[in-house]
Amino acid sequence: MKNDDLYLEQILVGPMENFVYLIGSKSTREVAIIDPAWDIDVLLEHIQKRDLKLASVLITHYHPDHCGGGMGGHSIEGIAEVLEKEPVKIFVNKHEAEGLKKVTGVSDIDLNVVDSGDHLTIGENDIEFLHTPGHTPGSQCFKVNNNLVSGDTLFVQGCGRVDLPGSNSEDMFHSLRKLSSLPDETILYPGHHYSPQESETMGKVKEINSYLRIEEIELWNQIM
Repeated sequence: MKNDDLYLEQILVGPMENFVYLIGSKSTREVAIIDPAWDIDVLLEHIQKRDLKLASVLITHYHPDHCGGGMGGHSIEGIAEVLEKEPVKIFVNKHEAEGLKKVTGVSDIDLNVVDSGDHLTIGENDIEFLHTPGHTPGSQCFKVNNNLVSGDTLFVQGCGRVDLPGSNSEDMFHSLRKLSSLPDETILYPGHHYSPQESETMGKVKEINSYLRIEEIELWNQIM
């Protein structure tokens, strides 16, 4: 069912070609920002120029290119800088909260800890939190209507790495099986611009993404 109240915008940022998203309500002008990082002033100015009001921050996972913090000897702007100017709540999966605090320096008082199946309402829009571990223990996706913002769990052509601290290959397999069950008309919005397409229907992703065609854990383990 189409929802004419949904505001959904994809913004390309940073040298790692991250996608930041604004998701919210056209009628109330309230939006959540998903994975703000790299240039917070530009992102907040972008929101202000469009007469939008930042209501919350949603985090897919705790890697610094998605939320800020130290990376490779450099400091990346992120949610700490957001909170200095816009003191809103950060929604993070319960398995990711400790990692997020360690990486970014935010505290418990800044966090709204959620579980898979929890919901957030903005205007007429219902955002569902889906726990999809694998890339990190508390990686999560956000589903609203027929749209899925997937972070680094699923790309149009690929999936997140499973050879990093905190990652788990078998968890990723099960998360991808969960996402592959979504209706074909669902539109995937990934965490990075790693393919020619900036977004794609799940029907098409199932055709072109070889990771989603692996249905047996034994074969997955051989490949991964």
